[in-house]
Amino acid sequence: MRLSRKHIVIVHDLVMAAIALPLALYLRLDDTGLDRFGAPLYLGMLAAFVGLAAIAFRSQRMYEGVWRYASVDDLIAIARGVTLLVAAFTLGLFLFNRLDGFPRSTPFILWGVLLLLLGGPRFVYRFLKDRRFSLRDAEGGVPVLLIGAGDAADLFLRAMESRPAANYRVVGILGETRNRVGRRIRGVAVMGTVDDLETAVAQLSESGRRPQRVILTKDSLDGDVVTRVLDACDALGLGLSRLPRLDDLRAARPDAAIDLKPVAIEDLLQRPQQVLDRTAMAALIHGRRVLVTGAGGSIGSELVRQVAAFGPAALTLVEASEYALYTIDMEIGRRFPALPRAALVGDVRDRARLSAIFAERAPELVFHAAALKHVPLVEINPLEGLFTNAIGSRNVAEACAAHGVAAMVMVSTDKAVNPTNVMGASKRIAECFCQAMDLSGAATRFVTVRFGNVLGSTGSVVPLFEKQLREGGPLTVTHPEMNRFFMTIREAVELIIAAAAMRVADGRADDHRGKIYVLEMGKPVKIVDLARRMIRLAGLRPDLDVPIVFTGLRPGEKLFEEIFHGDEQPLPTAAAGVLLAAPRRVDLADVRALLDRLETACRAGNRADAAAVLATLVPEYHAADPAAS
Repeated sequence: MRLSRKHIVIVHDLVMAAIALPLALYLRLDDTGLDRFGAPLYLGMLAAFVGLAAIAFRSQRMYEGVWRYASVDDLIAIARGVTLLVAAFTLGLFLFNRLDGFPRSTPFILWGVLLLLLGGPRFVYRFLKDRRFSLRDAEGGVPVLLIGAGDAADLFLRAMESRPAANYRVVGILGETRNRVGRRIRGVAVMGTVDDLETAVAQLSESGRRPQRVILTKDSLDGDVVTRVLDACDALGLGLSRLPRLDDLRAARPDAAIDLKPVAIEDLLQRPQQVLDRTAMAALIHGRRVLVTGAGGSIGSELVRQVAAFGPAALTLVEASEYALYTIDMEIGRRFPALPRAALVGDVRDRARLSAIFAERAPELVFHAAALKHVPLVEINPLEGLFTNAIGSRNVAEACAAHGVAAMVMVSTDKAVNPTNVMGASKRIAECFCQAMDLSGAATRFVTVRFGNVLGSTGSVVPLFEKQLREGGPLTVTHPEMNRFFMTIREAVELIIAAAAMRVADGRADDHRGKIYVLEMGKPVKIVDLARRMIRLAGLRPDLDVPIVFTGLRPGEKLFEEIFHGDEQPLPTAAAGVLLAAPRRVDLADVRALLDRLETACRAGNRADAAAVLATLVPEYHAADPAAS
């Protein structure tokens, strides 16, 4: 049977007790102890001492603490246990033989030796983990209950201890699992799990320590868990916050107050966020010349940040918007001053400009994030959307092939699956061309990455709801049944880089040719539910404080998005949470000819001819009829 950590600690303490008695006698009597008592009495004393230790240590609750977070409370519990053990053993020996042959100073030596043997390993382990520790207890401040019994909770407790006037006082902790329930971190009890929130608050209220706020200590809590906590806090009248990032918490000045963060809508995603292989991602980018199109957009700018952090040999930012390019270039210059980079104004629709940039910068990896993505605007301006998203993607892909780029990663969208709008159809054309290029056997590897809506991206529903909340409402939702797949910007960008790593770094290029990488996104989220959660996160009540108004579907919108077409059979990959969509094969020459015709139509403003090409390239495209929904 596998021993738990608690049982290992118990065995450790009993072994230390078995060592402490002979060591104390040796320190007092040198090597004459065994001769003085005789082997039978000596072994009997040792057995009695260890047996009493098991009882004394358990009675003093020495096993509620976690070595990783050893504190003064653990030291006090050990001192109580050692004192009780030595007193009971000395009394028993006195009743047995009046301490005959047992020097009166030995109990005091035994007390000190055992305290050192029990406490020393705990605090050495703690020091090796943290390189420092503090034993002072925090007092005063707003009473709070922590969710999460791990490193972040311990760091927060230490931060409160180190401040002369702590602004928060932790009265209890709830863990994600039952592993640490009944134990203590820096003297604060782990009272139960997240499901025990109401019970824990009731118990604390009875003892006069009712918390005023609940604090999430982990960034990786499952969205369902955070939603349950939010529901419980609403019912109990408690505020809900989260800790700052661990790095920010560690870097905070000792005299500065800890500023809690509001719970973000990202925390309420109804699935755990996927964590991808960052080692392979770093190996892909480090030391290579990288170019990002659309570098100032939501996805493009996050791509630039993550790529820069992996240490490329050089980074080229290509962006049509001067202000967006200026903003991201200034940020990267501030955060990575030693990184060679170039911020170049350029439009992916301009083939000659792209060719000049590629010839000058000689990129080895290209991330193509430039696109017109707002569905209603592209519906009004369909030729501009087709020109940028379809023809622009072709221009980038052909520039990659012409200039010997090792890999191009094309950012796509779930709206490309059975599209009902021009934006989705234009991205499907871009997918078709990149897939055809990849299947043609070109030296450049063309990687297409498809994902759903990105929380917080410009023009998306979350910033819109935030703006409407600031204005006092109402929040506008197009249809009560509309739902979408959601992911964070971090996840989206990690998927993009991880997909490139699987194609370039892992040597599986032939297996993955022409396939589309898709993040397994769990269940879609109803937009109206998202609106209600955002209202609640703002401390308001949906429909009472802030109304929700249904405005009807916009041109090109559909109620439900999909991430796989019926002819794209999903296949697993080596990366957890990442799937492959089998390619729908198209002939490269045919696609090129149709794109030539589409480009001519876009330049001439010929909507009818552009629509005919669109119908040929994306036969599953059917414009949505809002009235039918």
